[in-house]
Amino acid sequence: MSVTELPAKAPRAPAVGSAVAKSQQKGQQTKAAIVDAALGLATQIGLEGLSIGALAEVMRMSKSGVFAHFGSREELQISVIREYHVRFEEEVFFPALQQPRGLPRLAALFHNWMKRTSLEIDSGCLYISGAVEFDDRPGPVRDALAGSVRTWLAAMYRAVVQAKEAGHLRPDADEHQMAFEIHGLILALHYEARFLKTPGSMDRANTGFANILARYGSDAAAPSTSATPKKSSGKASPSKPI
Repeated sequence: MSVTELPAKAPRAPAVGSAVAKSQQKGQQTKAAIVDAALGLATQIGLEGLSIGALAEVMRMSKSGVFAHFGSREELQISVIREYHVRFEEEVFFPALQQPRGLPRLAALFHNWMKRTSLEIDSGCLYISGAVEFDDRPGPVRDALAGSVRTWLAAMYRAVVQAKEAGHLRPDADEHQMAFEIHGLILALHYEARFLKTPGSMDRANTGFANILARYGSDAAAPSTSATPKKSSGKASPSKPI
């Protein structure tokens, strides 16, 4: 067989799968960057202040480029709420799981919450500002925001229940009332420190938490709330038992 009669070498097929995967990865990275920028804007100007145009300017992208990742301003707002919730879990909820159930874990949840709040006094809390913006505006954005807040408050309530089950609280302690009062401290702190700029607000919030524990605590000596952290046996979430 002559050289001219040899079968031609089939051209190599392009790696379509690899190209698609890289494109998808790049798209995910771009979307994550947009959400990060949008979250930064939302904590400053509120969820309602977010717009595709303003975000495109910050990202130095076209409006159509930003729009393609979300499809609507509403979906952008919901994506920001989800990202805020994820970060809240990582900074407040998951570290507290290293503490034993009972008062140590409850105190860790509160102190982690306070630490995050101290940083948000300058930037703003999306849960609080969002509640003001969407308290009387039904729809998917309000549902996403309210769902995130309820999930977190349910986790705080479970920690109170577990403290009672561990004997760290009085048998007649009202778990709902205690959780309500703890939440009230955070709301008051934001109002006093961020809006009114009242000096000593952080100290007053910590004193308020200590007073709550004193009123609801059992007569028996409770374990130290500064116990050595223990590793969590598994990944939990505020929506699942801890």
